Amino acid sequence: MIIPGKYLLFLGDVADRLDAKTACGLVDWSRERCVGQWRLPSCGIDMGLEDMDFAQARAAGAETLVIGVTPFGGAIAPQWIAPIVAALGAGLNIASGMHVRLGSIPEIAAAARASGASLFDVRDPGRSFPVGSGRKRSGRRMLMVGTDCAVGKKYSALAIARDMKAHGMKATFRATGQTGILIAGEGVPIDAVVSDFVSGAAETLSPDNDRGHWDVIEGQGSLFHPAYAAVALGLLHGSQPDAIILCHAEGRTHVDGYPDFPLPGLAECIEANLGMARRINPAVRCAGISINCSALPAEARAGHLAAIADRFGLPCFDPVATGPAALIAHISATFD
Repeated sequence: MIIPGKYLLFLGDVADRLDAKTACGLVDWSRERCVGQWRLPSCGIDMGLEDMDFAQARAAGAETLVIGVTPFGGAIAPQWIAPIVAALGAGLNIASGMHVRLGSIPEIAAAARASGASLFDVRDPGRSFPVGSGRKRSGRRMLMVGTDCAVGKKYSALAIARDMKAHGMKATFRATGQTGILIAGEGVPIDAVVSDFVSGAAETLSPDNDRGHWDVIEGQGSLFHPAYAAVALGLLHGSQPDAIILCHAEGRTHVDGYPDFPLPGLAECIEANLGMARRINPAVRCAGISINCSALPAEARAGHLAAIADRFGLPCFDPVATGPAALIAHISATFD
């Protein structure tokens, strides 16, 4: 799926940045493609981009309106349909990572036909996959796992793959979600694959490779999530990781949106993921811990990361604030 041109980011009327993961990811990792943002008056977030109408965005070089929000359940809200139709009328393509297909909404489908613009459903796998085989594959694999959704698994994988390559290592970021696919230009929307084939899709995403090559795989969900544990387990088995990186958002105490479900401790989460991963690769190990420290005061972050690193005897980093240099050194020294 090749999505053309630069992007205008659609933020709709969401109030929480956690619901704008796609927009945040694109601004942080593909800023050069983002020309502006479009918001309803009640929108409570700002990506720091210029607010543009659709004609202004076209004049600034945008070719595609990207739905930059990912609300619970992946549905397109009724109040978004009219502006999406207007964007199509202005000549913009539409790219969406929602579970709901753009063409299934009659008004959007009709507007696309009338304008000749294209609809891109990034969360459509676009192909079938085999069931998982469990076969040992050549090359190395590193999977991000989490205490919850939206804790930094994508950012961690992107930062690790970037820094591995900067240090002369062979590494590829493997996207498993709509935002990662928009950033990388390829991948598998793993939560849109029929459950029996999730492990097979993960195997397809990270095939045999050179002995020293690392597939750095974006994680999804969490084994402890009451709704999304299934995709996390399928991805864990199919990825057959040699290393897992535990990702956590500091300050979060309960599963986001599920106040009756406290988050597991870091040690419990590591052991649960290793226990499941060992079913496919008995040699798997936890190689590091990624902590999103954005909720902490800047002056407290270094000490917090150091304390966790000391407690677990593993490199601990913030993918944005510190980067994964300590992890890269650890990987280089401990994996032959």
